Amino acid sequence: MTRKLSAHSETWQAVAPFRITGRTYLEFQTLVAEIGDGSFSGRGEGMGIYYMGDTAESMLAQIESVRVEIEAGADRQALRTLLPPGGARNTLDAALWDLESRISGKSVWALAGVEARTVETVYTIGIEAEPEAMGEKAARVTHPLLKIKLDGDRPVERVEAIRRRRPDARLVVDANQGWSFEQLREIAEPMKRLGVLFIEQPLRRGGDAELEGYQSPLPLAADESCLHMGELEQAARRYQMINIKLDKCGGLTEGLGLARAARERGLGLMVGCMGGSSLAVAPAHVLAQLCDYVDIDGPLLLKNDRIGGFSYDSGQVSLPPSGFCWGH
Repeated sequence: MTRKLSAHSETWQAVAPFRITGRTYLEFQTLVAEIGDGSFSGRGEGMGIYYMGDTAESMLAQIESVRVEIEAGADRQALRTLLPPGGARNTLDAALWDLESRISGKSVWALAGVEARTVETVYTIGIEAEPEAMGEKAARVTHPLLKIKLDGDRPVERVEAIRRRRPDARLVVDANQGWSFEQLREIAEPMKRLGVLFIEQPLRRGGDAELEGYQSPLPLAADESCLHMGELEQAARRYQMINIKLDKCGGLTEGLGLARAARERGLGLMVGCMGGSSLAVAPAHVLAQLCDYVDIDGPLLLKNDRIGGFSYDSGQVSLPPSGFCWGH
């Protein structure tokens, strides 16, 4: 039976300005695709990768470029040859998983061979003008695991402010390419003393060769430096962990393979998100079942989430009892 494909962009307002290195989000623009076969339909949502030039317009154009193949019945494996890794492929991959789930009567979790268990996500503390403001924000939340966004401005002082207000919390930090190698070497040991578990993406993408041979006092995780399977070998020489984001690697199909390959190399695993509603992070919840750390708090950054979304309770993320919006 011939399928029908539709796609459109959506804008989700942030609950408060969310700042990372070099970028502030007041809203999150996502792409939604739906693929139907006349009896069932599946949906997917993606944000794309801003630092690789993904926009809603460019992703829509990519989806349009493969409309004929998708409507003719191309499956998830064929999609990997039709589009490069990125937000457009992730959006279509998620829709195809959802469609397959509804046709088969099995959840995506079951199709992927994992159990849909509750997982613990980080709560992300964005960069504020002053360290104490970040400490105050950390004090207002009950999440036991906090991810702290940092740049080159007083990173240790910011973590100290959070630690004073949240001595109980487990902490990870994410520099989003915001440090130099010299700065990393200066502050890695203080970060360890503050109880930071690992540092995510300290150096810029394409500028991290100095990490080969560097003995960091705490693990380093690649985010921007490992987009997809083709970049794993290099990342494995420079990092001890990989943060897999489905918008980067092109979807859950690729993400599951990347997770297995990373484990074979002895790397730790984190799954992250670029933002978006529960529809966007749902496939990442599948991958989360295989990971050491989980960062799927995107819906908590929004004023409103999609109806039928995840249940968030002090860092614990579980499926709602019925009517889930994707793959179930």
